[in-house]
Amino acid sequence: MERDLGIKAEVINKALSVSIAAHKSPEKLCLVDWKIPNSPSQVIVAFPRSRSLDDWIAGDSKAEPFGETKVDTKMFPSLKSIGKDVVATVNEAFMARFLRILNHESGKFRAEVTKAKNKQIIFAGHSSGGPIAICAAVWFLEEFVRSKEKQTPPRPLCLTFGSPLTTDRTFCHAVQREGWSDCFVHFVTKLDIVPRILLAPPSSSRELLKEIVSFSEPHHEPVSIDNLASLFSNVMKNASCVASHAACELTGSKHTLFDTMSRFVKLSPYRPCGKYVFCTETGRLVVVKNPDAVLQMLFYSLQINSETELQKRAEESLKAHWTYEDALNRSLAPHSVVCLENLRELPLSSDDAALSDLNLFAPARLCLRAAGELEKKKQDNQRRIKDKMGEIKSALNALEKYRNASKQDGVGYYDAFKLQKKEEDFKANVKRLELAAIWDEIVELLRQEQLPDGFEADEEWVALGTRFRRLVEPIDIANYYRHSRDDVAGPYLERGRRPSRYRFTQKWREHAEHLQADSSGESSFWAKVEELKNKPWDKIRKDVLDLGDRLKNWYGNKEVESDVFLEKSTLVEWWQALSKDHAELHGVLPKPPVE
Repeated sequence: MERDLGIKAEVINKALSVSIAAHKSPEKLCLVDWKIPNSPSQVIVAFPRSRSLDDWIAGDSKAEPFGETKVDTKMFPSLKSIGKDVVATVNEAFMARFLRILNHESGKFRAEVTKAKNKQIIFAGHSSGGPIAICAAVWFLEEFVRSKEKQTPPRPLCLTFGSPLTTDRTFCHAVQREGWSDCFVHFVTKLDIVPRILLAPPSSSRELLKEIVSFSEPHHEPVSIDNLASLFSNVMKNASCVASHAACELTGSKHTLFDTMSRFVKLSPYRPCGKYVFCTETGRLVVVKNPDAVLQMLFYSLQINSETELQKRAEESLKAHWTYEDALNRSLAPHSVVCLENLRELPLSSDDAALSDLNLFAPARLCLRAAGELEKKKQDNQRRIKDKMGEIKSALNALEKYRNASKQDGVGYYDAFKLQKKEEDFKANVKRLELAAIWDEIVELLRQEQLPDGFEADEEWVALGTRFRRLVEPIDIANYYRHSRDDVAGPYLERGRRPSRYRFTQKWREHAEHLQADSSGESSFWAKVEELKNKPWDKIRKDVLDLGDRLKNWYGNKEVESDVFLEKSTLVEWWQALSKDHAELHGVLPKPPVE
């Protein structure tokens, strides 16, 4: 178990037992256990489930169809796609419950976390306590790990048992990009309906949820539902729609019915995130990391062979939610763990016991193969792009040489390119176009989600993207205004004008260095100069002073080169002309030493 999951069996059992114990004290914000067998450096913080339906489904009139909401990026700045700037979606009710715990007037949760910060905290939860554990773990990673404190605490673990899906694809993408995916391990029994239930809209799941929140133990008999089988069937039909639509996306195939349906019927946004451990009925554990494969397994593993099984399976699916202790006691023995890693080569017709236990026959295995193929395709795209890194660096070196030569001529990089008087200016334009083509390809792959999640956080690509942006965008702007494109298309910095290759790479740097959004404009300020220089002073005073302060900071931080401040540059000539009538501009621009 420890070899396959990186977690001791005793720790998993203890996390589950504390999570179940937390249910008996729902008035407590969390239950903390410092005594883990053979693990003195770890502490468990478990969250009780909620007995209120309002903690599953947001009840206000503004709620989205599946009770979803965008995360607060001030609290969770990492939970978004960087370049595309799409913010992650989570279940509103569960996030609200976590925030109540976090900001409770007693300060208990924060106090417990602070007290345990030097140990590895294991956030845990069973049932509706699971999503709270997920929120707590991400909050801790943002607050203490990504913040790069001088003494970074150990990364937390998040162990959930029978947790519903409450986060979307962007959330999963962000967690994987940050390298946090291995912090999240979710245990799911084959028959438990709860991990699938939020794939259905509240209209189909509300009555079933009422029964789930009233459950207290596995021998509870449903009393409030006359049409249990029908409700179970509705949930699984919705799960089928989600899984089938995802399978079409995996294979790149078009499905007219789903395309038509999507115009009228919204599918659940919730998707798996992290590592999943499926507990079979025969005592095996099947471990899967690929989130696309997990989604298919959640659907296929709860299928029935005939309608005659429906009522029985519906009842079993409720009771299974309370059998995790028995399931894990059977499964945590040595040699009971199967890791599904090389999904592309999964046999379609073998009698693999673990796969058969989970109803993973040919149709399901085809979907898992497709998930593996997509993962490999992304890796192949990354390798292909990496092969162009030498070409990128060579072109950037040529542009640096051109910039230095322009500086020696006393004209400056931007103005030399804009004037286009020499053969070297033409050659620089060729390099500009070559680099633009490569980076446009990279951006398009990112838009289409055809690169691994970690690409935008790769330190080498972030550094190269910053160097590319600082060298190439100034001459792209020079080309834009040289051809008077602003007269037709409008100013360069207006929405939609600035190429994505610069917006994406700027956001990479701002994210990597924890900078304020849009603060890293050192490569695009020339466009601001072009916009301001033909406007009256009373309209531009504030913008000019702000630009001067920024230029001073950028130069001090070596983010702009000294050729920007040459006497013959467009910037300096314009600034000096303004300074004749406005003394407050005197001494604002830096004066680099003469070389």
